[in-house]
Amino acid sequence: MMETNTNKLTGKDLINVGIYSAIYFVIVFLVAMLGMVPILYPMLVVFCPIIGGIPFMLFLTKVKKSGMIFIMSILMGALMLVSGMGIYPLIVSIFSGLISELIYRKGNYSSAKMAVLTNATFSLWVWACFLLLFLNRDSYMASRVESVGQDYVTTLNNLTPNWLCPVLLAVCFVCGLIGGVLGKKMMAKHFEKAGIA
Repeated sequence: MMETNTNKLTGKDLINVGIYSAIYFVIVFLVAMLGMVPILYPMLVVFCPIIGGIPFMLFLTKVKKSGMIFIMSILMGALMLVSGMGIYPLIVSIFSGLISELIYRKGNYSSAKMAVLTNATFSLWVWACFLLLFLNRDSYMASRVESVGQDYVTTLNNLTPNWLCPVLLAVCFVCGLIGGVLGKKMMAKHFEKAGIA
């Protein structure tokens, strides 16, 4: 009975999820503003996992129970849905969130290596934001003309051939690893305090 209660998410856990989700989202959102330059738009799979890895790795020092990472992942997918990125980020965030949960739990919430890998899988929601472009290209481009202009849309269309989709997935994962390592180094004291090695 005691073990069950220990593993159950508390109000404090949910507050941590909320706070760190907000911090993470704001940072990633600001980084995503670089996408206003068409040549930098595909590069968001580089910038977001690396820079977002810093607050996410700090968040992992607070995670000692199952469910926290999954909830944060769902929140990111839902926020992308609301912001007009389509259903794909939400769908991917369900799977990447579950995988991230399993990875970090396998490291008993105390493995720095597993934390780095967790950032890589968690970050895949960023790649999912591009699926609307690759799977519904015509409607995606048409919907963007009014907001960003025809020149932007034409340039973006030329920069994102369909074969780029799996490349962006691989890049997103690798940059998630880089972001995890960077975050771990920057948050070394927090990792030590949390008993993560």
